[in-house]
Amino acid sequence: MGRASPILMVLFTFGFAFGTYNLVTMVIRNRSVRNWVSDDSNGGVFFDPVVEMPENVKKLKNSKTPYHVALTATDAPYSKWQCRIMYYWYKKKKDLPGSEMGGFTRILHSGNPDELMDEIPTMVVDPLPAGLDRGYIVLNRPWAFVQWLEKAKIDEEYILMAEPDHIFVRPLPNLSHGGMPAGYPFFYIKPEQNEKIIRKFYPEENGPVTNVDPIGNSPVIIRKDLLEKIAPTWMNVSLKMKDDPETDKTFGWVLEMYAYAVASALHGVQHILRNDFMLQGELTYGKIGEWRFDKRSYLRGPPPRNLSLPPPGVPESVATLVKMVNEATANIPNWETQ
Repeated sequence: MGRASPILMVLFTFGFAFGTYNLVTMVIRNRSVRNWVSDDSNGGVFFDPVVEMPENVKKLKNSKTPYHVALTATDAPYSKWQCRIMYYWYKKKKDLPGSEMGGFTRILHSGNPDELMDEIPTMVVDPLPAGLDRGYIVLNRPWAFVQWLEKAKIDEEYILMAEPDHIFVRPLPNLSHGGMPAGYPFFYIKPEQNEKIIRKFYPEENGPVTNVDPIGNSPVIIRKDLLEKIAPTWMNVSLKMKDDPETDKTFGWVLEMYAYAVASALHGVQHILRNDFMLQGELTYGKIGEWRFDKRSYLRGPPPRNLSLPPPGVPESVATLVKMVNEATANIPNWETQ
């Protein structure tokens, strides 16, 4: 059986000859027999994830369990245009068969409303006190979740933590199971290889370092009550890691991802690691190919409408993403002026 089409793409840097592409997918694989299987018409899925689930939950889902889509964002132009594309595709896929997508909130941690308030459901929360993030803007993410969980009325029992550069390709079911959230194992998050640093925040008496999952907070689908417990710890661990020079230097731009993984382990929460959650390409920062689309080329404003498609020979997923960006920008009002 062929692979299922992707569910959620991550807008990244695309280059012909040299490029990077990240795709969150609904490719379901049975590891023991190496056969591809897929979701059924009712939105249920069979799978054998990287981390085995208890037998009592390894079964076909028979009931829908909606989750709330929550993405943290800044008021920078770079964040805004990505949020607009993400929300466009959320609306198109939310009510299709197989979807368990519930409500949507952009958690804006600028402290002030912006011009997208009427276009995208948004809650404004405060940023960290001035200077506390030391220029590492994503330190505001856990603090934003803490505030949102305290203030918002969230009808769904589950939450999908997403980011502005995510694009829904097709309806996304709830991949978590009860107290076991679902996350993606990133190849560059390596708790065991960084045990000396991890132990500064996750002491040996808490258990083996393998309890710390190789994940970040996104994409993760998690029960709301679990996130309410984890989020304050995630915020505090992030700040402590940033305050430690060795940790800050070693973890760099993924520091806040490690902090979420450690915070989850401190609360005894481990994730079902879904290799099928995301299809990730090779990182090729600084390399420019014959054809290129780089989201970072548009830090001060949105990309133009009708981007050129990649030439033959690149992965089909790349062309799909560019086509989806083009469809969204063609249909979002005031695209190049807002």
